[in-house]
Amino acid sequence: MTLNMFVQHFINALGLGSLYGLIAIGYTMVYGILRLINFAHGDIFMLGAYFVFFSTVMYKMPWAVGVGIAILGATLCGLLVDRVAYRPLRSAPRISALISAIGVSFFIENLAVVVFTGMPRPVVQPPMLMKAFSVGGVRLVPLGLMVPAISFVLVSGLLWVVYKTKPGLAMRSISHDIETTRLMGVSVDRIIALTFAIGSALAAVAGIMWALRYPRVEPFMGIIPGFKAFIAAVFGGIGSIPGAMLGGLALGFVEIMSVAFFPKLSGYKDAFAFVLLIVILLAKPTGLMGEKLEDKI
Repeated sequence: MTLNMFVQHFINALGLGSLYGLIAIGYTMVYGILRLINFAHGDIFMLGAYFVFFSTVMYKMPWAVGVGIAILGATLCGLLVDRVAYRPLRSAPRISALISAIGVSFFIENLAVVVFTGMPRPVVQPPMLMKAFSVGGVRLVPLGLMVPAISFVLVSGLLWVVYKTKPGLAMRSISHDIETTRLMGVSVDRIIALTFAIGSALAAVAGIMWALRYPRVEPFMGIIPGFKAFIAAVFGGIGSIPGAMLGGLALGFVEIMSVAFFPKLSGYKDAFAFVLLIVILLAKPTGLMGEKLEDKI
């Protein structure tokens, strides 16, 4: 493999890994607070892609408007999922919330088939994002550079919110002791709703960039990226925001580089993610940056 080819694969891996990381952050934030795996998160990712498709392709809105509508729509859907499926089960056994999460995921996917039809739809890529240029023999497109840049800006902003603001302080407090935080006068349900809103907005951004990178949307497009993002969250240390992004990047590099160095194994690239999950659970169950979390009764 030449140096130019390696750099090309490196940039592709960086873009794919940053998308996995954005989705993984939603999983890790909800789990850090509620000890709940939000299996509907990948479907929020799918809805974000569909909203931008309908806004820009079907209704011919400017891309900036379409992106705003997609993020707002997916955020509202995330809040609705929390309000309908999770909030009534706050005091129930966690297995009840887990079953509810799986049920909501199936419901959203099948509702999307009914509303959007099961036919894949093409997404029009803005020409300005796809105009290729070369740097030192490496072929680059603006979209490939934009994806990781936007991802890291969003993660940096999220870390500032979590560690430098009062809502962020409340999130961290709830993650340690939800009942004590409630007794201190914090509106726990509002903070949890804010967590779902942030995670859903990030999933929508990831869905939009995924639809631009792989220009097609269909109702089940969130399943595999959602599973892989969950693996990334576990790999990085579920409950850790930097760990989720690190896990996403690691997973992206494993996928891209394994195919680059072993092209005959390209048909097994999805299997590499699940093998990585097994290895991590066996070797370091808390992940790279995770801490042992106490179960909440």
